[in-house]
Amino acid sequence: MTDREFSIGEDELQAFVDERLDGGRRAAVEAHLALHPELAERVAQERRQRAMLRGRLDAKFAEPIPARLRIAQLRAARRTFWARSWASAAAAIVLFVSGATAGWFANGIAPAPLPVAATASVAQGAQAAYRTFVVEVAHPVEVGVQQETHLLQWLSKRLGRKLTAPDLSPFGYRLMGGRLLPGGNGAAAQLMYDDASGRRLTIYVRAAEGTETAFRFQKEGEAATFAWIDQGFGFAVTATASREELLPIAEAVYRGLEGKS
Repeated sequence: MTDREFSIGEDELQAFVDERLDGGRRAAVEAHLALHPELAERVAQERRQRAMLRGRLDAKFAEPIPARLRIAQLRAARRTFWARSWASAAAAIVLFVSGATAGWFANGIAPAPLPVAATASVAQGAQAAYRTFVVEVAHPVEVGVQQETHLLQWLSKRLGRKLTAPDLSPFGYRLMGGRLLPGGNGAAAQLMYDDASGRRLTIYVRAAEGTETAFRFQKEGEAATFAWIDQGFGFAVTATASREELLPIAEAVYRGLEGKS
């Protein structure tokens, strides 16, 4: 294996799936895949999945943009936000400058954080919620499956979209219940499932800007997540599972949440 092959990681594979590589790097990835048939099959499957999602959502792109997502509406909301926060920010800056010495001030300045991709932000929120509640024994959910109808109506009202609980029984998972969480600038919902061995899986939903409908994979420790964005909402499926095991579950969740067969 060459040094060039070693430099090909998950980010570059994802860029290849999304057709974002230039000629040189694309050729390097193609050569790498030619030497690794199993990896090539996984990438081909993800490209088929990307094409399938785009095909299913072509009709949606022609629909009128909801009023709440129009540029004028978003700009008006942003102006209101900045107008309200400016006075507080100015006061904080005055206190900060007056109370600091020159040396402390110089050492306290940090570079602005880089923007995070919308799907990555959704995945991070899902993984944080997963790590927080998947270990709970007494209270893993806020509302149990015994009140499933009430739970879904409540979460749907808070999210501003109809929420369903996908049937994951073909994968051995059953619904435990769910809870309401803070997410982004609004509310988020978490549905939790478990299997016969007690292993848990969560579905996370929150409002999110963007048009990235392709699945994005992210893993932190043992927690693996597939995330995507559709019609102004971000979705994520998280579990302690391999990429290959979690992908068909994420596809089933996508179909279940969107009412697709």
